[in-house]
Amino acid sequence: MSDESKSLDQLLDTNAATAPAGDAPKAESTDAPKKKKKGKKGKKFVQHGVAHIQATYNNTIVSIADQNGNVIGWGSAGAQGFRGPKKGTPYAAGLVVRNLLEKIRDVGLKQVDVRVKGIGSGREAAIRALVGAGLTVTSIKDITPIPHNGVRQPKVRRV
Repeated sequence: MSDESKSLDQLLDTNAATAPAGDAPKAESTDAPKKKKKGKKGKKFVQHGVAHIQATYNNTIVSIADQNGNVIGWGSAGAQGFRGPKKGTPYAAGLVVRNLLEKIRDVGLKQVDVRVKGIGSGREAAIRALVGAGLTVTSIKDITPIPHNGVRQPKVRRV
């Protein structure tokens, strides 16, 4: 045997001699970063938020986010149990807002900026429900997408 192999054998023998009987030699641990536990984050506390209202002919969807755009809570007429043409009514939009504010009442929301998209009948009712729930509406902005001439029209059909 060479000097290198002897020194390796001697090292193994000394490790085996110092280890308690019955315990196998342990492998060296690498200092790998520990994984963080995934779970529920703590409740956020937001005083000023943004309420996004999407009112179509068929449904009304309301979501409330913080100033960074992280959604705190959302609700829709379909999720409330309305079906068919009843989802697009102003009554359904008002109930959506009331139930959504009940879900997120622990957040401490006081003021909202409102952004309305769509042409459905629930847009005004949703804003009225926000005001009626005691929130201060600081601004209302209509962000309905409007086409600026759009795509080219199809050519005229000749018979």
